[in-house]
Amino acid sequence: MATAAIIPLSEYLNTAYRPDRDYIDGELKKRNVGEQPHGDLQMILGTIFRNNRLTWGVRPLGDSRLQVTSTRYRIPDVMVVRNADPKDPIVSFIPLLCIEILSKEDRLNEIQERVDDYAQMGVRDIWVINPWKRIGYHAGASGFFRPEDGVLRVAETSIAIALADIFSQLDEF
Repeated sequence: MATAAIIPLSEYLNTAYRPDRDYIDGELKKRNVGEQPHGDLQMILGTIFRNNRLTWGVRPLGDSRLQVTSTRYRIPDVMVVRNADPKDPIVSFIPLLCIEILSKEDRLNEIQERVDDYAQMGVRDIWVINPWKRIGYHAGASGFFRPEDGVLRVAETSIAIALADIFSQLDEF
């Protein structure tokens, strides 16, 4: 069995990967991306947050590196930070929200490691959305929970997005 090569952190931070990769304790981890429903949903969510940036006081970031520990960097599909947060090249503070959009090959048990990293960093609101099954979850270290009313929310804010609304946009054309 082959082992993955250990990449120095400095090399990861100074290299542009296409697509970008997570960096987990010295190993580069491939992310499942590239499918239309995934990319379309990423754009829909980014647009919703961008259009409401002043009302909600947020900035959406797509495919941006998040330092979850000194040796772990994740790239959420959509990350939402507060307008007052720093504009550093790499996010090293706790974002308001991390969103993971499942690709066809992703499984919830596999995405749990990503969710655990966000939760251990202190991210309170984590959403996982499956565009294939038209399901969305609030996620955390204790698992995945579907909102009873079909609305994903960010605690202690006015941010609320109905899953039916975003899925209807996927079905428009």
